[in-house]
Amino acid sequence: MHATRALLLAATCLVPVLLPPDASAQPRRAAPAQRGPEATAGGVITGIDVAGNQRIEADTIRSYMLLQPGDPYTGDAVDRSLRTLFATGLFRDVRITRQGDRLAVQVQENPIVNQVAFEGNSALSDDTLRPILTLRERAVFTAATARADRQRILELYARRGRFAARVEPKVIERDQNRVDVVFEITEGESALISRINFVGNENFSDSRLKEVVASRESAWYRLFSSADTYDPERLNFDRELLRRYYQREGYADVEITDATAELAPDRSGFFLTYTVQEGPRYRVGKVEINSSLRNVTGAQLQPVMTIQPGDWFDGDAVETMEQTLVDQANLSGAPFVEVEPRITRNTAEQRVDIAFDVTEGNRAYVERIDIIGNTRTQDRVIRRELRLAEGDAFNNAAVQRSRQRIRDLGYFGDVQITPAPGSASDRVILNTSVSERATGEISIGGGYSTDAGALADLGLRERNLLGTGVDARINTTIAQRRSQVDLSVTDPSFLDRNLAIGADVFYIVRDLTDYSGYEERRAGFSLRAGYEFNERLRQSWAYTLSRRNIFNINETASRYIREQTGVTVLSQIGQTLTYDTRDSRLDPRRGYVLRLGTDLAGLGGDVNYLRTRLDATYFVPFERLLGDPEYVLAISAGVGHLVSYGDEDKQERILDRFFLGGENLRGFAVAGAGPRDRSTTDALGGRTIWTQSTEMRFPLPVPAELGLIGRAFVDVGSLSNIDSGPDIVDEADPRVGAGIGISWRSPFGLINIDLAQAVVKKSYDETQVFRFGFGTRF
Repeated sequence: MHATRALLLAATCLVPVLLPPDASAQPRRAAPAQRGPEATAGGVITGIDVAGNQRIEADTIRSYMLLQPGDPYTGDAVDRSLRTLFATGLFRDVRITRQGDRLAVQVQENPIVNQVAFEGNSALSDDTLRPILTLRERAVFTAATARADRQRILELYARRGRFAARVEPKVIERDQNRVDVVFEITEGESALISRINFVGNENFSDSRLKEVVASRESAWYRLFSSADTYDPERLNFDRELLRRYYQREGYADVEITDATAELAPDRSGFFLTYTVQEGPRYRVGKVEINSSLRNVTGAQLQPVMTIQPGDWFDGDAVETMEQTLVDQANLSGAPFVEVEPRITRNTAEQRVDIAFDVTEGNRAYVERIDIIGNTRTQDRVIRRELRLAEGDAFNNAAVQRSRQRIRDLGYFGDVQITPAPGSASDRVILNTSVSERATGEISIGGGYSTDAGALADLGLRERNLLGTGVDARINTTIAQRRSQVDLSVTDPSFLDRNLAIGADVFYIVRDLTDYSGYEERRAGFSLRAGYEFNERLRQSWAYTLSRRNIFNINETASRYIREQTGVTVLSQIGQTLTYDTRDSRLDPRRGYVLRLGTDLAGLGGDVNYLRTRLDATYFVPFERLLGDPEYVLAISAGVGHLVSYGDEDKQERILDRFFLGGENLRGFAVAGAGPRDRSTTDALGGRTIWTQSTEMRFPLPVPAELGLIGRAFVDVGSLSNIDSGPDIVDEADPRVGAGIGISWRSPFGLINIDLAQAVVKKSYDETQVFRFGFGTRF
């Protein structure tokens, strides 16, 4: 836009030419100057003279003509030659006259585009508009092309909800038959969705169906969303969402017969109307698996069947079961499998019988894997995530897993793996298309948490260093009660093998005077290695060497803490074994994860101990029962034990022990439960811990795009097993906390608010009703 203003100033001595909106698609064609008897027939043309051409060779112009030297002269041939020259799009005007036995062709060439610019656009940038144009620098300018580009711009604005936009193309003539093209744009206001209506819905309210469709009614809180902007393409998507929703709820015969959008008379908004024919609701009758595979029977596949007689019919569950049966048959030794569900409706009894026919599919093998779109990321980074290689039997389940693994890298905005016919009927070419996105991050953030207080965060990270997949970062956090500097580098596939290696260097300072009367400082490094046994099971190892210092101890601190003043060196090797079946690592809604962690300290250093921790979390979706995917029950539990060995002077220190309260036991302050020095109220930590949490997550009665999720939880835990001594209280009785919370996925970061009550506690425990955590990066 700024370049446009400079362009206009430079052309003040030129006259802008407006394009009339109703001008003909072709310039005016001049009639031949001579129309006597010789103009219609007679004689032979001996030559053709061309004048007026500047860029186009005369021989090129002659080659376009249908009338050539040696041909008899006819008026029809002249007219056809004239039309042919105009059809090339190279000329603004053409005149053909006869001069004796020769033809004189006078042309006026269309100008060349010197520059294309935009004026008045703010909602859509120049970089967004320019790629959709046909007119480009050094292209031939025609009025028809300018009008076509004008229409493309209007269509793009319409897709963004700006139906009142106006576009006027203008040309500014330059020397040497060049022109600058300027599209003057008046964007107008966005036409938002004013109201969404449903017709024919009897079993679901309008408010419920409004949550199903992707379109949303305009509201003040949708500042960061485009869902309330009318998009014609979204209407068909909404129809499919409605159909799938009804089918999930048992309405197998549902039809979304119409979806219309009516623009308000003032063009300020749209009224959307969806017409629904629900039909009856069906329950599942008989469920059968009929297998014609030679080595896999229906009985072998039956254990994975999740659809049971008496359930409400669920179209999504049927589609999911198709793929589940294919996967199970593949694992059972049948590489080529097709599953076809047969659905038989009994309308009188409102029952659906489902039979899954499992047959041998067409044999196909992967001939070649082509990767396109990765201008920066190396091919090998993508190939190592593929679950298929050249020569393998084609397996759609492996294709889908490959696509998900590539997406999980976080390097690409979109990933598509499309099979195409190969050189033979049993050969398949896998076209893997990726769209790269930025992987570098410079983060500056701030926030507040109950544990660390006010905090500031500064980080630099590259998740795909030089396109190799190496993750490198440096991060600094400064908080009221915790400061930390980390340098980390990780290669997720060292030497293109199933081996992830990494290293960390860290410096940490923590202020624990409010909990245990001391501060601690740690500095050191860690070396890491990990590998996968299969898609779900992985293991990682780490060696850590750090220098720890307990200092600045309160004068009134417990003597059991004062005795640990000073510097110790920790030399520790640890491993973590993880089995993960969750559907998502970021926002899980089904599946479970198990973790077994073990730390062994004593390979040198000043402390000897063995610390073990076992944790598990199970996610139960309630979508089918309650009709919303946000209803999720999370049940988690953990147990840990620490035991020292060897010399007494190499016992574990307080900063090696477990602590209970805060994040792992809501309703209690950080380190608020467990062994304590009664005389000073300092928390001493413990060697044995167990926790259990049950949390129900549910949607709040607010629009889903606000990102608010409610939580209700009950936490139980116990911490014990510390050396006995005067004034030490150590009781293993369980503590219980219960409460409610809200999580907000705000545009500024994740905000968690918890209100909890310590239901079962000891008199010396420290409680905490309110917990708040907030952080953001920008």
